[in-house]
Amino acid sequence: MSSPEIVEEGAEGAKPAAPKSKKKLIIIGAAAGVLLLGGGGGAAVMLSGGSAKAETAAEGGHGEAPAAEAEAEGGDGGGEGASKEAFVDVPPMVVNLRSPDGAARYLKIHFMIVPGAKATTESLKEKLPLILDAYQPFLRELRPEDLAGSAAVFRIKEEMLVRATEVTGAGSVKDILIQDLVQQ
Repeated sequence: MSSPEIVEEGAEGAKPAAPKSKKKLIIIGAAAGVLLLGGGGGAAVMLSGGSAKAETAAEGGHGEAPAAEAEAEGGDGGGEGASKEAFVDVPPMVVNLRSPDGAARYLKIHFMIVPGAKATTESLKEKLPLILDAYQPFLRELRPEDLAGSAAVFRIKEEMLVRATEVTGAGSVKDILIQDLVQQ
């Protein structure tokens, strides 16, 4: 009789274990369902948002030629939409830095110039040698500690904007976009 009691105890022990495993399965299944639906919904939003951006860019591509013509005629080219594609990409510059210990230090900077309301990309490209000449003394006088921290990029960007505005005139340069800033 002892063996039926063990079987019964084992059977009774198995009954409570089965609901616990069912509860675990239900919780895991519900969590997986929530993750699947949430991930699928997030992916759908991202994909639909990405296709809307692509459609907007494609529509902007059709109106690009008239904006360029208006800009060449001295107009503003249709406002903000025309200036999105109007950048002057400046080849990377490498300059020596002034170091207190006399060690050779270099700065490599790659940036873009955004034309303002009174300039076109072509007019800025014509004045690019003058702009780069204005940047040389400033960049060569930088010290390695001037490039430390997140505020350094902002200060360099602002100084470059001031120097470009002095060369090209007020309203010709809207912004300087720093692509790379590497110190060696």
